[in-house]
Amino acid sequence: MARKALSPGAPPTTPWRDREAGDDYGATAFPDWRDTNWVDELKRVEIDGTPINYVDLGSPGLHEPVVLVHGLGGQWQNWLENIPRLAQERRVLALDLPGHGLTPPPADGEISISGYGRCVDAFCEQLGLGKVALVGNSMGGFVSAEVAIQFPERVSRLVLVSAAGISSADALHAPILTIGRLAFAIATNTAARDRALASRPITRHASLALVARHPRLLKPDLAYEGFFKGAGKPGFNDALRACLDYDFRDRIADVKVPTLKDSIIPVRDANEFERLISDSRKVVMKDTGHIPMAERPRAFNDVLVGFLAETGRAEEKEAADGESQAA
Repeated sequence: MARKALSPGAPPTTPWRDREAGDDYGATAFPDWRDTNWVDELKRVEIDGTPINYVDLGSPGLHEPVVLVHGLGGQWQNWLENIPRLAQERRVLALDLPGHGLTPPPADGEISISGYGRCVDAFCEQLGLGKVALVGNSMGGFVSAEVAIQFPERVSRLVLVSAAGISSADALHAPILTIGRLAFAIATNTAARDRALASRPITRHASLALVARHPRLLKPDLAYEGFFKGAGKPGFNDALRACLDYDFRDRIADVKVPTLKDSIIPVRDANEFERLISDSRKVVMKDTGHIPMAERPRAFNDVLVGFLAETGRAEEKEAADGESQAA
């Protein structure tokens, strides 16, 4: 079952339209991520000679674990607003892919989408996770879908959040390249990496306008901890090229698990994923950008938790709940 959670390709907006975003935009989810001592939750595991940095919260309980996979230029902190809520019911793990966050580049020096897919599967195997629900944003959605294709026995449910892999395979001017240029700008902007300067609304808008619909409304500490700190890592350029060079459209129909899809990545991409994956549906979040898990975390968490608790086929649920719209 595949479910896509998409924002409708909303272009960057102007600061004076923030008042149209609604009260839930940028509102902190519950439990508050600031109440967790994240340093105590950091762990490392070696995969093929590379020490993988990750966090691990919650307990297995009756549910399969959830593994969260960040996007290009990202880090595990992209999921700060979501981990505590998910950890109330199940074990939740979020990793830094090789060359991102605190994980060094792969020992063999090669970064590819298929390699990232093998890395995520090996990560799950090393930690004895068994079947997992995979949730990936942007490039992380691409990687998560690749895991479901390469290792179908690993994935029970798949959530593609503004996932790459359709437009990014069409041309070098695809949306993923725009995201790449943005991440490069953040990485080279020392002001954006400074906590004090990142608290200024104009800095957040300039740095995140192409991935967040209303970046000035994001909490300063979330913008800094969740996104600015991940910029400028050594794996970025190779990962960007890997996104552009890899085309799995002829294999995406091999995904056989329930799937949900969430966009700087156009909504037409969600439609294509939904067409190609037999047991899937999409959820569109209006007036939301490329990182809905941080922009509207309360609504996103509700959709995600609901999807993970579902049984049966995704398409059967679509008729009941239609499109989810966050005003």
